[in-house]
Order: sequence, then structure tokens, then C-alpha cells
Amino acid sequence: MQIDPLVPARGPKAGPHAVADQLEQAFLEEMLKYCGPSPAEGAFSGGAGEDQFASFLTREHAALLARRLDLGFAAMLGARE
Repeated sequence: MQIDPLVPARGPKAGPHAVADQLEQAFLEEMLKYCGPSPAEGAFSGGAGEDQFASFLTREHAALLARRLDLGFAAMLGARE
């Protein structure tokens, strides 16, 4: 029996616009870590589970903001005119 090595699927290459969008999202994610919504406290808080999954929520908030805002990263990278 011979097992072939797994080869990752090759998708389309990310263009400068996609790279700039990812950079904007990463920048917003870092910003939201420090000044974003704080976890709930008290009887209705998420407890340990909320602490574990807070980064996923922060990433989604950053993705939504990146879609709606243009921080100009693409222009700085020379991708847009």
C-alpha cells in the first residue's frame, strides 16, 4: 500500500487588493483587542467560554469593519490609483 503525500489545493493568487484588505483587517483586529467591546460581567457573562472564544468575535468585528471602511492601505501599497 502506498500513501501519496497531501498537496494543498492551489487557489487563485491573492492580488494587491486582497493583501491590502487582509492587512486592514489585521490592523483593525489589533486595535479592537485594546479598545473594542469588553466582555460582559456578572451573572449573565460568558465565563471561561467567553474568555476562550473572545478572539473569534474580535476577528469577526474586524472583518466587518474592514469591509465597510477603507483605511487607505491599498493606496499606500500602490494597489489603487
